[in-house]
Amino acid sequence: MTDLAGVVAISGVAGVATGLGALPVFVRDRVTHRVYDAALGLAAGLMVAASVFGLIIPGMDEGTLAAVMVGVFVGGGGLLVGNYAIPHLHAQYRDWRPEGGATDRDASGVGISAVTSTAASGASGGVTTDPDRDVTLRKALLIGGAITLHNAPEGLAIGVAFASGLEEVALVLAVVIGLQNVPDGFAFAVPMAETGMSNLRVVWYTMLSGVVPQVVASAFGFLLVSVATGLFPVASGFAAGAMLAVVFRELIPSSHGHGHADAATAAFLVGFVLLVVVDAVVAV
Repeated sequence: MTDLAGVVAISGVAGVATGLGALPVFVRDRVTHRVYDAALGLAAGLMVAASVFGLIIPGMDEGTLAAVMVGVFVGGGGLLVGNYAIPHLHAQYRDWRPEGGATDRDASGVGISAVTSTAASGASGGVTTDPDRDVTLRKALLIGGAITLHNAPEGLAIGVAFASGLEEVALVLAVVIGLQNVPDGFAFAVPMAETGMSNLRVVWYTMLSGVVPQVVASAFGFLLVSVATGLFPVASGFAAGAMLAVVFRELIPSSHGHGHADAATAAFLVGFVLLVVVDAVVAV
């Protein structure tokens, strides 16, 4: 049976794949909106297939249909509640969309510097703070909130699967989540690169956005099963529901409406088929 260190290492490798998706920022001037929308479609196809073949079906094999479906509704509903309650920023093509209480100022940073500078000057008797740093920090935290909402359920499923003794299922999950992380990282990195951050930092932060939430969640899931057995059916449904909610709440709407719906749809089909094939090959 894989121990905690092994679970952390495997989920970490899956998270590192997020950084691979950031590599195109080195040639981002040639990253068109069509390519960006297609990457979102590809990620959506991978996530839908992973939800069904990597989470829901294995969950039903290990537990009851009711347990898995409860997990799906709780996971999907939890994602929607978190999307509303947690201030965060969603990546868009060369832009950010504020949600959950985040504001347009958080997304753009415009207009905050002058206000913060004036307030700091008055409060400190003329000694000013660095307003741009405050804006950047808040924006980073808001972006991190979105990444955690998306990646934590996947890591949870990996950890619970390993702890439940379902090592084959867990390895399949790690592979398919790693594949899905590549276009997900691309979608995250392109707008981040437009903030003026260096390309190497964009790649580094993008990789961390996948590694940290997935490793922490996988370790939590692994340790959780040590005190409560039989959680995999519910946990797999929870992760699947959260991933499906991300697809239909964010990825599909974000990939349409720019004149490239056909490219996004074709990429969705490619991602779905690719994941099914990988799942079949790994399971043999």
